[in-house]
Amino acid sequence: MLNSYDHVCPKDEAERVYFEALIRDDYEYCHPDDTFDDMKRRAAFSREDKGIYRDWLALAAARANAIAATPFLMAAE
Repeated sequence: MLNSYDHVCPKDEAERVYFEALIRDDYEYCHPDDTFDDMKRRAAFSREDKGIYRDWLALAAARANAIAATPFLMAAE
């Protein structure tokens, strides 16, 4: 089980972009006066925002694992 204290380290920039795409809309829905990109910029110098980013990235990794584990359904012929 992955939690936010297990630091998620995407293997490359493409995986980071994928993870962020999985959570961006939800973050902005939960924080209507903020954007994901603004929070991400603040994370460079704010310990609190760094932790928030880490938590959301952990959620994204869990979602990515769930998506990967879901078998694709094929349409019946």
